[in-house]
This record gives sequence, C-alpha cells and structure tokens, in this order.
Amino acid sequence: MSLPDHPAVTLEWLVDKTRTVYSLPFFYERLSETISHPRSSIADIAKIITEDQGLTARLLRLANSPMFGYYSKVDSITKAVTIIGTQQLRDLALASSVMDVFKGIPEDLINMGDFWRHSIACGIVARSFATCLRENNVESYFVAGILHDVGQLILCTAVPDIAAKLLKRSREQEELYFLTERQELGFDHAELGGALLHAWKIPPNIYEPVSFHHFPYNETSSYSFEAAVIHVADIICQAFQWGASGECFVPPLDEHAWDRLGLPASMLNSILKQSEPQIEETFAILVEDR
Repeated sequence: MSLPDHPAVTLEWLVDKTRTVYSLPFFYERLSETISHPRSSIADIAKIITEDQGLTARLLRLANSPMFGYYSKVDSITKAVTIIGTQQLRDLALASSVMDVFKGIPEDLINMGDFWRHSIACGIVARSFATCLRENNVESYFVAGILHDVGQLILCTAVPDIAAKLLKRSREQEELYFLTERQELGFDHAELGGALLHAWKIPPNIYEPVSFHHFPYNETSSYSFEAAVIHVADIICQAFQWGASGECFVPPLDEHAWDRLGLPASMLNSILKQSEPQIEETFAILVEDR
C-alpha cells in the first residue's frame, strides 16, 4: 500500500498537529493544579468542577450509578469528592473531557457511537478487574480503558486519508489493524495515543497503559501490570463485540498478561456479568445524554 504524499507522518508530527488543534479544556488544567496544591480544600475542588454544568451532571450521575454502588444518594460534587476521592474524580473528569475533544469524525472512518461503546466497555471491564484484585484507584483503570484507542481518533482527524487507507488495507488483507499501522507508519495508535496524553501532561499511570496495551510487557514501562489489565479487557470487549473500534478482528490474547492478573478463569463469568449492565448505563451517561 502506498500512503498519500505527506510531509512527515511521524508520531511527533501527529502529536504536535493534534495539540495545535485540540487541547483539553482549561478547567481540567486548573482542576489538576488545585488538586495538587497542598492548601486546596474540597470546596475549592468542587467549585472548579461545578463551573461546568454538563460535567457536574455527568459526574453526579456516575457517582450514583451501579458502577459505584453507594447506598446513599450522592447529591453534590462536594459529597462526590469526599466519597470518591479527589484523584479519582479528576480521572473521571479527564475521561469526560477527552470525549468532548474529538468530534465530527466522518462515519465512513469510525462510527463514534460504536467507538465510545467499545472504549467505555474496556474501561468498565478493566475497572472490574482492578476492583476484584483490590487495586488502588480503580478509576485510573477505567480512564485508561476509555482512552486506550484515542490514537485512532488522532489519525482520523489529523490524516483522514491515511487512516482510510490503513483501515482499507487491514480489512482487505485480513490483518490486525494495529499491525498494519506498525508496518506502514512505524508505530501504532496505542503509542500515538499515549504520546498525546503524555504531551497533555496526563499522569503516567494512565498514558503508559494506553501506550503499551497491545504489548503489555514493554521493559521501559513502569506500569506493565496496568497495561496487562487494559490488554485483557480490550481483548474481551473485542470478543464480545461490545462496541467496535477500527479493529475488524479479535487480537490474540497475551497469555503472560492474563497470567499476570492472577485471576482464576472461574471468576471471569461473574466479572463480565457484573460489567455488562454498567457498560450500558455508563455509555448512556457519557455519550447518549450529552
């Protein structure tokens, strides 16, 4: 396949081009700075979040959804911050913010409803694994799962002609899409998405699992376990056809990644049964009701 003539389709060029056109809402930067400041109070954090009424409504609906399962109603952002935690709420705000950034992608490239359903499903399943394994800050797994394929959106917005050719070749030659990317570009959407999140100053516990979710045992990553969780969750969601990304085929499961989780196969069925209704409700909150 010959790619269209282009000045420099490199990972760095794509990240720079995307940062020029798309940026996270300014409030997210303020929120991160406020959370990191030692003198900030819960009221300070809640004040920034409530400036965005749409985000406030989505976060409150998430806090009251089956994903959290609290017995008393969470009726204010202040209460949500207290119960869920500041870092966790920041991560949820990040997921919602990134979903607002990429819009207007042609349907012939990616069906955005199917794309976000797959991404949210991956986030929910990853979070369920992390909860079962009693990991700290399970919301970071949820957010990394939601953002794991954001590199595909970068390609579709920055170089749609190239993205179309890559998708076409993958389908015609019946090869995995991320391998087509690596053969033609020298990198894949996982690396690209992780690089953009890094450039946006997103914490490494989120951008590194995104970068390595196709190859979870990269020696340069400090978050290979998190990458293994996202890898397994992604494969499961592909196999169950919970939404769809640009991948037409189910990638092979890295057995070492599954072994790293240390979960007996007998627990998988109950985790997935628990996850499925959460996927639909979370999709409605984050996508359908905007």
